[in-house]
Order: sequence, then C-alpha cells, then structure tokens
Amino acid sequence: MRAVVGEKAPDFELPASNGEKVRLSDFQGKNIVLYFYPKDMTPGCTTQACDFRDSYESFTELDAVILGVSPDPINRHEKFIEKHGLPFLLLSDENHEAAEAYGVWTLKKNFGKEYMGIERSTFVIDKEGKLVKEWRKVKVKGHVEEALQFVKEHLS
Repeated sequence: MRAVVGEKAPDFELPASNGEKVRLSDFQGKNIVLYFYPKDMTPGCTTQACDFRDSYESFTELDAVILGVSPDPINRHEKFIEKHGLPFLLLSDENHEAAEAYGVWTLKKNFGKEYMGIERSTFVIDKEGKLVKEWRKVKVKGHVEEALQFVKEHLS
C-alpha cells in the first residue's frame, strides 16, 4: 500500500521518542502533519525540525499533531530533541517500513554515489485519517509556513 492523496493514510506502528510504540491511528480525531526527513543532526534536518518547533503552538491551536520520522535510532532522536528543544515526537523507522508505505524510501544520488534513503517529504492527514496533502522533495526554506497555511485554510 502506498500513500495516495484522497485515500486513507497508511497506518504504521513505530518506536517513539517518548519511549512508547506509537501508531498513526492513535492520533485519529486530530489533524496530523507527518514529515519524513533523512537524518538527525544534519543542517537541513535541523533547520526543518527547528522551524516545526517554532511553529508548534500555531499547529497545536489548529488541533494538529506534528510527527517527525527518520531511520535514526531512538537514542539519536533523544539527543536531537534535547539539543534543539523539540516539543513533538520523533519516530524511529529503522526498517523504513513507514517510509516505504509513503513512497519516500528512494534511490538518492550524492557526489556520484547512489544509495537508498529518505526523500524529504511532508503529509497532512485529516481528523478522519484521510491523506489530504503531500509535499515531496521538500525544500526546507519556507516549507513549514506553507504546511501551516494549508492546515489553517483547509482543516480548521
């Protein structure tokens, strides 16, 4: 199953930075901003996480939960959260099952090398669990504001 806008978002269960296993369906009844990113502690991922942190209250006021997903292990997520004061859960997708379900585990190229990794992407899921918006191959600058604007205009 691959995520398709207009259809039910693929459910998954992953270990979370709060020490629990979290299912996407646990958040039914809330809007969900699910973002996939390549790696904790890297410049682009840090900027994106901090942008979500800085807009956290605005998302919360719109009854939206932010969930970040990367292949990093929980202990790395905990360090990332602590270092940057992130107020939302980070999920560990070490086997990239969620990333594959959302079609963001892709072949990447960097300095002539090819490897599999996360394509930076964000998905908005409504209170009924339907995928209503996706951004793939996200450019960090201005993205969080765009996502917030979408939630404000379409889900509030």
